Amino acid sequence: MSADSVSSDQVAARTGWAVFGHGFRPFFLIAGSWAFIAIPLWVAFLHGATLPDGPLPPLRWHVHEMLAGFIGAALMGFLLTAVPNWTGRRGYAGLPLIVLSGLFLAARLVLLPGSPVPLGLAAAVALLPLPALLLTVLPALVKARTARLYGPPALVLAFWAGDLLMLADVAGWWAGGFRQGQMLALDVALLLVGLIGGRIVPSFTLNALRKAGKPAVLHPLPGVDRAAVLSLLAVALTDLVAPDGVAAGLAAGAAAVLTLLRLSRWHGLSTLGQPILWVLHLAYFLVPASLAAKSVFLLTGLGWAGGWLHLQSVGAIALMILAVMTRATLGHTGRDLLAAPPVVLAYLLLLGAALTRAFAPFLWPGLGAYGVAGALWAASFALFLAVFAPMLLRSRPDGKPG
Repeated sequence: MSADSVSSDQVAARTGWAVFGHGFRPFFLIAGSWAFIAIPLWVAFLHGATLPDGPLPPLRWHVHEMLAGFIGAALMGFLLTAVPNWTGRRGYAGLPLIVLSGLFLAARLVLLPGSPVPLGLAAAVALLPLPALLLTVLPALVKARTARLYGPPALVLAFWAGDLLMLADVAGWWAGGFRQGQMLALDVALLLVGLIGGRIVPSFTLNALRKAGKPAVLHPLPGVDRAAVLSLLAVALTDLVAPDGVAAGLAAGAAAVLTLLRLSRWHGLSTLGQPILWVLHLAYFLVPASLAAKSVFLLTGLGWAGGWLHLQSVGAIALMILAVMTRATLGHTGRDLLAAPPVVLAYLLLLGAALTRAFAPFLWPGLGAYGVAGALWAASFALFLAVFAPMLLRSRPDGKPG
């Protein structure tokens, strides 16, 4: 057998290393690592540390890297894992993952504080990973000939459009798009939580209850599922054309009601003994919670609701990412779907970070709340890495590929 004919599965079996053996592996590892690195850097800057000059001002670097960096890595890992499941093709491994991971890491490095790369070139490099991802999965989607499978990739493209708006503004390609791009990326990420979460949360819950001898069915509420997803799309569109006003507040309020109604059908209270499940319900609950806070703030100006953006990003989106990464890693590495105590603690720490960042600054003037929220966030992802990095790096214990 020639060296060129040795598959990535055979290499993993021989060496024990399998970081490029499946799409979720490198990108979940990057997502957790970048979350652990980038937020402490930002909090240190807020507390007086000097960051070297880079292509982006510190605040814009923080915003961009939490969206395109942390959330972007999770999106890439999700899509590279989901497309093989949807289309029946073999999982992505080996050279395609190495190339995509290299592009993604290059995007982070060229924008890092202290990077000497000129802004225009750095922005161009930073925009490469998501289009490369979509080109990688497109042949499988075309071959499947199933129109509904194009939905999540189309939303990933919309997320990338938000990245484009942000970087085009800072690079001087056209002016004034950073805030617009930030909100587009954030709202598309929330829409993906609503769309994908709306499929997996009730499905995983009903399957688990059935296995536990507690079969359940979804309570009928005709039209609510579709209306809830469409309401999240309406939020994204309203934030594009009429942000920060009454229309945006009303759209957020309507979406909060519909997403909460949707969640109410999923038997969340029956999952309280299974952290791997209740964290999914908790993360989805933060979708209507953050939208309600946004609606209150935009319609009334009440200060306590002013942290809605971080309740949405650190809460609904990041907690759902953490919940999905932990579950998918366990499942795709052949382990039982059980959240160990350190993993449960990671869930609770991230919830604490979201609540602290969203509400504590209103009650606690100064920078203390930001430091506490950052420490809780960093501790959460440190636990994720401690538990899951070995699983992501090493081959499956049952010897199967992936």
